[in-house]
Amino acid sequence: MKAVIQRVSKASVTIEGAKVASIDSGLLILLGIINEDTQKDINWLSKKIVNLRIFGDEEGVMNTSLIDIDGEAIVISQFTLHANVKKGNRPSYIKAAKPEIAIPLYKAFVKQMELDLGKKIKKGQFGADMKVELLNDGPVTIIIDTKNK
Repeated sequence: MKAVIQRVSKASVTIEGAKVASIDSGLLILLGIINEDTQKDINWLSKKIVNLRIFGDEEGVMNTSLIDIDGEAIVISQFTLHANVKKGNRPSYIKAAKPEIAIPLYKAFVKQMELDLGKKIKKGQFGADMKVELLNDGPVTIIIDTKNK
């Protein structure tokens, strides 16, 4: 499981002209899933994300977490995170899990984040053509791969 985590001042997801999710201060999380991912990956990644100390404290030092600031999160499915670009110019997505595997894992990840954060997680729609807007705060962008713990 691979995640691109962006600290945001605000973010939103629009599908077919309708805004389906929006947050203020928090995290926008792009999530890529492969066939080998398991509940163990979900548990580890969720805990890691909600506890990452990437928000400023009273002195402006990145020392507080999403939990500490009572922030929000949006999780977006992103199969292209597992693109292989070694050969040619057309990316291969062979490592990305097919929907029958990825959708249950995506839903389980969102549910685990809700448990770990103690609040509802906003999300996009799996497989939809989404327009994602964000105001990256910092900018702070972190990539985490559960296969490289």
